[in-house]
Amino acid sequence: MPVRVESSAPSQISGADSRQSTPQACTLLSVGQAFSGTQNVSNNQKDEAWRVNVRIQGLDLDHGYLCGTMEALNVPMADTPVVTFWEGEIVDGKNYNFFTGKWQAAPEDDIRHWTKFPSFCPLMNQVEVDGGKSLDLSNYPCIFMRWKEQYFVNVGTDCGLTIAGFYYVCFSCSDGSISGFYYDPNSSPFQKLELKSTNEGRSGFSFSSYELQ
Repeated sequence: MPVRVESSAPSQISGADSRQSTPQACTLLSVGQAFSGTQNVSNNQKDEAWRVNVRIQGLDLDHGYLCGTMEALNVPMADTPVVTFWEGEIVDGKNYNFFTGKWQAAPEDDIRHWTKFPSFCPLMNQVEVDGGKSLDLSNYPCIFMRWKEQYFVNVGTDCGLTIAGFYYVCFSCSDGSISGFYYDPNSSPFQKLELKSTNEGRSGFSFSSYELQ
C-alpha cells in the first residue's frame, strides 16, 4: 500500500483452467498464522521502509485462494496504523498460473517481477511457454502467489495511500518467510515486502481491535 498516486476499483479474482495438483499443505501457511517485517517504499527522492504485519484469515488450497489483513505501521501521513483486507491467488497451474492477465499487468511485467525471486528461475522456460500451466508445483519448496488489497479496514480512501496495485509473492515452505514486490504502473517500481513467520496466532485468527467489514 504505497503512497497514493492514482486509485482504481479492485478487480474481481478469476481463475485459469488446468489439471495440476494443488500445492502441498504447509503448517506455516495456515489460517491464523502471523507474519511481521517491512515494506520498502523507496523512490528517487527518499529511502523509507514501513513496518508491516500480515495475518492469514482464510485459505482454500483446492481453489487456490487465500485472504488476510495487512497492517502498515509508522506510515508518515497517517495518524494510526493503516489496515487493509486482501485476497490472494495461489499459482498452482490449476486455478491460477504465472500470467496475471489483469490489474494492468502484461506478461512482460509478470516475468520481470517473478524473476526477482531466485526460486522462480528454474521454472522460467516453461512459464514463458504457457504461463506454467503444465508445471507440477505440488511439491515445490516455494508457493507463488498474488495478493490484491480490496479495501481499507480502519481508514478512509482519503488516507493518502493507494491499493490500486497488487503484490507478487513468494512463500518459503521451509521457514515461512515471505518476499514480495508491489506492482502498480503509477507507483515506484519493485517496492519490496519482506516478512518472517511469527508464533502469534497459530491456534486461530484474531485481529486486535479492528473489525473486518
